Amino acid sequence: MALRTITAETYRAFLASPEGAALGAGFLQCPSWADVKEGWRSQLLGWGPDPEAGALTGVALVLLRQLPGTRRYFAYLPEGPVADWADPGIDGWLDPLLEHLRKAGAFAVRIGPSPAYRRWAADRLKPLAGPGRRLGDVLASEVDPLGTAVAERLRARGWRRCGGDGTGGEGTGGDGDAQPRHVFHVPLAGRTTEDLWSGLNQEWRRNVRRAQKEGVEVVVGSAAELPEFYRLLGITERRDGFRLGRSLAYYERQYAALNAEEPGRMKLYLARHRGEILAAHTLITVGRRAWYQTGASADHRREVRPSNALQWRMLQDAHALGADVYDMRGVPSTLDPEERAYGLLRWKLGTGGQVVETLGEWERPLGGSANHTLHRAFQAYLNRR
Repeated sequence: MALRTITAETYRAFLASPEGAALGAGFLQCPSWADVKEGWRSQLLGWGPDPEAGALTGVALVLLRQLPGTRRYFAYLPEGPVADWADPGIDGWLDPLLEHLRKAGAFAVRIGPSPAYRRWAADRLKPLAGPGRRLGDVLASEVDPLGTAVAERLRARGWRRCGGDGTGGEGTGGDGDAQPRHVFHVPLAGRTTEDLWSGLNQEWRRNVRRAQKEGVEVVVGSAAELPEFYRLLGITERRDGFRLGRSLAYYERQYAALNAEEPGRMKLYLARHRGEILAAHTLITVGRRAWYQTGASADHRREVRPSNALQWRMLQDAHALGADVYDMRGVPSTLDPEERAYGLLRWKLGTGGQVVETLGEWERPLGGSANHTLHRAFQAYLNRR
């Protein structure tokens, strides 16, 4: 098993191959994501019998953040590496990956393994909401044996789960997770459009019909509407009490980079009513997966339900593209209706999908007391920012 740096073309060809597609890479592991992240260096790595010739079994986009005042780096593989986590010979590719990063000047590594850990069906969670309740208080509909096995393997090799092994904090990830630990999936494989419609709860179906009756028009926009999307996002953040902290330039860069890699990879959906854009949501597709990434809406005319209309159109389009799952991204771990964050979970539960607890993110320093010290210094640096 050899590990080498590879070109973006070789990397993309692997993801498009049957072997690579089967690993289900997310958009955060596409080469284009390196162009989105400012302040990070990047490397594209591949391992297999002959990486340079494209004979690969796994790949990784590594983002490297320099610790100020040093020539050393924190290595981050968002929702990666793209690997066969069921492979019992995990050390055959994980050890060479860590050794390569150590030689590249990394003092610590964070990864995001792809296997799921637990799942809760929407119909199980809705009746069990109540004061002080959290996802961890409810018996999961399914516990993934692979996720459990991977977690045990990582612990045995000195990895630490960011945010610990609880259900996470008040937000959409665990404490310390950069990506959401709890996400919401709507299964699409093997379902018809009629199945998707009947999977919506009565409130969702009523709201979609209301939007249609009121004349809400859903269209796919372009980069020209990104400033309006960003304006609505600011309204949404103030209304719902969260702050993503991203600039308009970030979304413009993301839209340009992802669509340069593959036309139509990122789309901006707009809901118009009486000629005014009332809501805007972004959709990303990679292979047989689709993600609703970010949503924004106005404070007024919410009664015409533009966001429900958008999501129903996006669900249908993801289904038509052949996606196996529609990923609505992060949800909070709270089941307490009195908590503000619960509203987001309640809204997504209405689609009839399931909450998925991922394995979350895992970190480890790369051996030696100096790297442990640098790791602690980097964590303190991040906490001050």
